[in-house]
This record gives sequence, structure tokens and C-alpha cells, in this order.
Amino acid sequence: MNFSAFAAVAGTSGGMNTLILGALIAIYMLLIGYLGYRGFRKTRSSRDYLLAGRSANPFVMAMSYGAAFISTSALVGFGGIAGQFGMGLLWLVFMNIAIGIVVAFIFFGRRTRRMGLNLDAHTFPEFMGNRFDSRGLKIFLALIIFLFMPLYSSVVLIGGARFLQEVMMIDYSWALGVFAVVVAFYVIFGGLKGVMYVDAMMGTVMIVGMLSLLVLCYWKLGGVVGAHQALTDMAPLVAERLPAEAALGHQGWTCMPKFNSVWWWTLVSSLMLGVGIGALAQPQLAVRFMTVRSSRELNRAVVIGSVFILFTVGSAYMVGALSNVFFYYSDRGIAEGISGKLAIEAAGGNPDLIIPLFIRQALPPVILYVFSLTLLSAAMSTLSSLFHVTGAAIGHDLFRNLSQTKHDSVLITRCGVLFGIVVSVILGILLPPGIIARGTAIFFGVCAAAFLPAYCAAIYWRGATRFGVWASISVGVGVSLFGLLFLHRKESAALGICEALFGRTELISTFPWPYVDTFVYSLPLSVLALLLGSWFSRKLPAEHLKKCFE
Repeated sequence: MNFSAFAAVAGTSGGMNTLILGALIAIYMLLIGYLGYRGFRKTRSSRDYLLAGRSANPFVMAMSYGAAFISTSALVGFGGIAGQFGMGLLWLVFMNIAIGIVVAFIFFGRRTRRMGLNLDAHTFPEFMGNRFDSRGLKIFLALIIFLFMPLYSSVVLIGGARFLQEVMMIDYSWALGVFAVVVAFYVIFGGLKGVMYVDAMMGTVMIVGMLSLLVLCYWKLGGVVGAHQALTDMAPLVAERLPAEAALGHQGWTCMPKFNSVWWWTLVSSLMLGVGIGALAQPQLAVRFMTVRSSRELNRAVVIGSVFILFTVGSAYMVGALSNVFFYYSDRGIAEGISGKLAIEAAGGNPDLIIPLFIRQALPPVILYVFSLTLLSAAMSTLSSLFHVTGAAIGHDLFRNLSQTKHDSVLITRCGVLFGIVVSVILGILLPPGIIARGTAIFFGVCAAAFLPAYCAAIYWRGATRFGVWASISVGVGVSLFGLLFLHRKESAALGICEALFGRTELISTFPWPYVDTFVYSLPLSVLALLLGSWFSRKLPAEHLKKCFE
């Protein structure tokens, strides 16, 4: 998401009072401090720090899961994409609910909670390592998390810092430091209890903010039926006003892109499949399943999590698409010289501006304040979870296993969190602009290909072997990186390694391969490696399997 662009829009509106917003943010930070302190007071052991004492209630668990799942790129970045290409993106909401919540909680969560308790696992690497009786696997998974997680956390950190820089008018470096320190406070001292308490509050803010945005959008556009009919009637404008997008497969804002077009492959392979399925294999989400007392809490959390996803990202995608009606027909738009423009035209070709521009032009200033807190909540909730799992991988998994110590690791884990934050801040200074979307896509894709087959086998397949899991994770990571470097045009062209070595932006230019997400082939190859590796290697002892599945 382009926070600088958002702030530029907000700053010119005349409705954004920096003092009022500053006061709201100050109150917001005090609440965060209180909840972080409450988590600190209730953290007395490594189990408390890493798993919230396995006593989280379903509301806190579900809201924390959802808030860690949904970041600023989903609310504004993908909302802008919906404004450009339409409501086909709502299939991603369906995938997020059906797979990221229902399947995750019922089919993955129950077994993960029970098996994690049997194996005394506190982190995702420890869960997998104990399941396959391999200290080396714990170290390997912790290294993968350590190498890839700071990239994702840094791009989320960049977004939050850019927001503070532009809205509060402070230097970017200071904004980066302030944002990191605030999150570090409740992550380092409060542990997962502090993170989940704060996430629950932030998730509530996100629901209120996005639901208010959707309701006021329909109010502004004259009701649900009229707004959707007007958007449907605008379909002929695609070929007339957006010939380039029409060539990519755009057929209107209330229908799917043309089958087998560039946008169809992007929507289906990168967004629906990559992001939708990739949620099952994110370490910071999987560990939430081990924080509740019983499967009953997980069952209750399904409804809460589904409502959260529907009201947050569902609202963002609906508003993004419907903003075309406002920009094309609004009387206020006529007064300000933007009537007759489609959303992407009104935003100057930048989809990141569509949602902020709609809020500034169409809605009362109070929504801008709520939306500002919503953005901060989305960034901070995701960031805190990433910092926590990075620190746990460094302090609990790497340190304990490399040093072969069994002592309580809360202090070392806190140092690991601090180290992860420092690395993320450094990357936040060094990484170039425009890295947020690419960093998010890379993270989801690598997690899905590397972790999902092995994770699924761990909880369901007694025949999975240690070697098969090693092979699956290695192939998933290796093929994903190869695809990013040499096959998928969006990343390979930007990185430039393929062009430097072979004189072309990608190795295979035949349509549709440059637009097929690496997830599409890296995941099946990872599954194949798991099956073949397990078929030809020694099975785990029956006694160990009985302990895992009892």
C-alpha cells in the first residue's frame, strides 16, 4: 500500500485535523500499553510467553487470528484492486472464510491443538520437529522463518511508518523507530498474551471501521440495489475508457475476468489460490490453535473469525468496486472536476489511492479518523504476530536446539524478538519503495509451498517420514525461489537476475506462464516430494506415532 499517497489525499481534504487524530492515536497507544502490561503481568513461564498459557478464550483467539491474518495491503491495496477490476476479488473473501477460517479451525486447528499438547510444542518449528522426532527439522524450519519473516514484517513496518510520517508530519526514520518501539513494548514484555489482547482490540477497531465504511458507501450511493445496478450498467465503459485493462481480460466490475486472460490468472493463481490457501501454512497463525483450552473454543471461534473476515476485507472489496459509481455519477464529483471518471482514472492510475480518495470525497471527516485507526490496527496486529514468531524461532527454537539446553527460554526469546525487530527496522530503511505488495506475495507463496504439505501430513498421515518432510520443505522453498527469480514476470523482471544471466525477463515467455503464480507448480512438486520421500524412507516408530495421535 502507498501510505504516502494516502496521506497526501488526507492532508489536502481539509477535514483531517492533525491534533484530533494525534489525540486519538495517543489514547489508542495508552490502551495498547495497558493491554501489553496486562499480558506482562500474566506471563510467568515460557508456556505463557509462547502460547498464552494455553488458556485464550475463543473471542480473543479468533480476533487475534483474524487481525494477524489481515494487514493493510488487504484493506487498501486489494480494495484498490477491486476498484480497478471489480467484484471478482470477492472470491478471495470466500476463500479466506472457507479455507482460512473454517477448514483451518476445524480440520487443522483441532488436531494441531491436541497434538501440540501431546508433544509439548510451543512453536510451529517445535511442533513439526517433535512430530517427526527431529532436532534438525526444528532448526531448519526456524532458519526459514528467520530468513523470510523479517522481509514480510519489514514491509508491514514500512507501511505503518510511512503513514505516521505523512499524517503526523514526522521524519520517516523517527516514524519507523516509534512504530517499532510501540509494537516491541507489548510483544517483548507481554508475549503472546499481550499480542493477543492487543490484537483483539485492534480487530474490533477494524470491524467497526470497515463496516462503517460499507454502510456509508451504500447510503451515499442510494442503496444496495441501485448501487449494484449502476455498477453493472457501467460494464461497456471498460472497452471505451480502459482498453488496456480490457485486453487483460476486464469485462466489468460485477463479473469475473475473461477466462485464461492475464487478469484471470492473476486473480485465480496469485490471489484466490496463493493467498487463500497460503493462510493454512503461516506459522504465526498455526500457533494460535495451540493457545485454547479445548476444541470447543475452536468451534466457537469459527463464527467469530468468519464474521471478522466478512466485515473487514469483504467491506473493502465491495467499497473499492462501488467507488466507480461515485466517481462517475456523483454531484460532488462534478463540483470538484472528477465526474465522468472511473475510479482508477480519478486516482491517477494508482489503485492504492482509490479507497482513500473515495473516503475523502464521499464520506464525513469522522470516517477518516476511524479509517486511520483501522489502518494502524491492521499494520500493528500483523506486525506484532510476525515479531513474536520470529523471536520465538530465534530464541526458543534455534538457541535451545543449537545449545541443547532445556532451561526456560523466556529471556532469550525476548532477546530474539528484539533482534527480529532490529533486523526489520534495518530492512525498512534499506528496502526500495513499492516493495510491500511483492514482499507479501513472496511470503504467502513460500509459506504455502514449504510448509503446507508437511504440516498437513504431520497431523493426518502416519506414514509421513522424516526424510519425506525434509524433501517436501526443501523442494517447496527451492522451487518457489526459482520461480520468483526466473519464471514469474512480476518478480523476475523486478529482480533482474534472469535478465542478467539469460538476457530475458523470464525463461518461459509462452502465455500464460509468465503470469502463473509460483504457488501453482511449487505446491504440487512439494507434495510429490513428500510422497516419494516417505515411500522410499524408513517409517517412524509405532510408539512415537501413538504418542502423537493419541
